[in-house]
Amino acid sequence: MIMIDKYYSVTGECVTRKIIEKSKFITTSRHVESEEQAREFITKISKKYSDATHNCHAYIPDITGNFPRFSDDGEPQGTAGMPMLEVLKNKNLVQTAVVVTRYFGGVKLGAGGLVRAYSGCTAENLAVARIAEFQVCAESMLSCDYPLADALLRGITEHGASVVRVEYSDRVNAVVAVKKSEEEKFLNGIINRLNGRLEVNKIREYYFPFEI
Repeated sequence: MIMIDKYYSVTGECVTRKIIEKSKFITTSRHVESEEQAREFITKISKKYSDATHNCHAYIPDITGNFPRFSDDGEPQGTAGMPMLEVLKNKNLVQTAVVVTRYFGGVKLGAGGLVRAYSGCTAENLAVARIAEFQVCAESMLSCDYPLADALLRGITEHGASVVRVEYSDRVNAVVAVKKSEEEKFLNGIINRLNGRLEVNKIREYYFPFEI
């Protein structure tokens, strides 16, 4: 997977409801990390609201914005899925899927009204959904002798890293996570704090969601 510095996505699942000209709209958004996850989510929502008139969707599963997909699910072409997708793009959200479910209320909205309804429901849902900034984090194991354990653990917190876990064997091994952009500064600070009496072993890099 291509690593980029950061990207924005929803976290968890968010559901909002709205009545427009007697039609009931239910909008559900969710974080997805692949096309397969997006399709599974859409299938789940479509089954949940299987009696609905339409279950339109849009999603961008890739962190670089590739592979966007959408469906009008029976609404006039270009009036539902594409406007929903444009909202995702305008909000710079990726790894995000949205389904707008419509129960027709008997009043036709016209092409313009449908575009406004589907884009508006999507925007209103994403305005209340939990949005996170996903940044690359570096995870490392820091090892020191027992007399330095307190200084190590205090230093980790003071230098802005998070303790993932601490293992006690012949030495104290603290697995820590820190933003990739701050990794060098953190390691230099903690090494200096312990006067170099510290062993550092890089474990991995991964994306972590920081709430905004």
